[in-house]
Amino acid sequence: MKRKVIIIGSGPAGLTAAIYAARANLNPIVFEGAQPGGQLTITTDVENYPGFPNGIMGPDMMDQFRKQAQKFGAECLFETVDDIDFKKRPFTVYTNGTDYTAEAIIISTGASAKLLGLESEARLMGHGVSACATCDGFFFKDKRVLVVGGGDSAMEEAMFLTKFASEVVIVHRRDEFRASKIMVDRVLSNQKISICYNSLVTDIIGTEETGVESVTIQDSLSDRVRNLKCDGIFMAIGHVPNTNLFKEYLELDDTGYIITKPDSTYTSKTGIFACGDVQDHVYRQAVTAAGSGCMAAIDAERWLENQ
Repeated sequence: MKRKVIIIGSGPAGLTAAIYAARANLNPIVFEGAQPGGQLTITTDVENYPGFPNGIMGPDMMDQFRKQAQKFGAECLFETVDDIDFKKRPFTVYTNGTDYTAEAIIISTGASAKLLGLESEARLMGHGVSACATCDGFFFKDKRVLVVGGGDSAMEEAMFLTKFASEVVIVHRRDEFRASKIMVDRVLSNQKISICYNSLVTDIIGTEETGVESVTIQDSLSDRVRNLKCDGIFMAIGHVPNTNLFKEYLELDDTGYIITKPDSTYTSKTGIFACGDVQDHVYRQAVTAAGSGCMAAIDAERWLENQ
């Protein structure tokens, strides 16, 4: 099946690209992947997206994005791309036993937050467990929260959360941080932040109705287990861009993010564009992802016109 544009991945970036590409009569097809709607579907309330003064549920917001793209003629398939061939144009995408070809490809496969892998963590995600302080910090006004991690992003999340929380506890599995010295100094000098060194979170206690109540922490030196009361827990152990499929064809940075040319969504391969968290490890917000999705569709449309 031949298309002008194929969009791999959904979320705010992919679905905004679909809206713009569809309105440009490029009749795009979107492969939504393993997490249709992207990371926002594990966020409950979105309060920082312009135009929603009362907030909106993450999954509802992605439904609205999808309907808007479909209204203009985008086709959205709940399928995962199994393989690709970007050696020559038209590019080929393989999914569920079917081949699709396109002159241009927009990649918006996003990034996945690294998680601890606990059953309780998955169950309480969006109910007191979060992987994004800028998204959810506001909900923890005057509460006690935990941040798991030891790198710069953990320090940044902890500092950000002090604007809302009454107390922030950083739980780190080692006895020193890998974060930069300036970030560690800032954290250690903040009255609201305390540190649990050599500590591992082994369970999260709570329900979807009442939220997080406490966590079980194991001391990595003595194996002593204790219970720590808290109202929320933030995972800040990093993100992994979903780029395994593309590493053979595109230039990636040291951490696996797709490199795009300055002020554009052009990748190292002509005719392939990237937007959203798959190429942005700095902002990682729905609104910036949507903006880059718009850029990718415009870049692809202009590039196709010149062919």
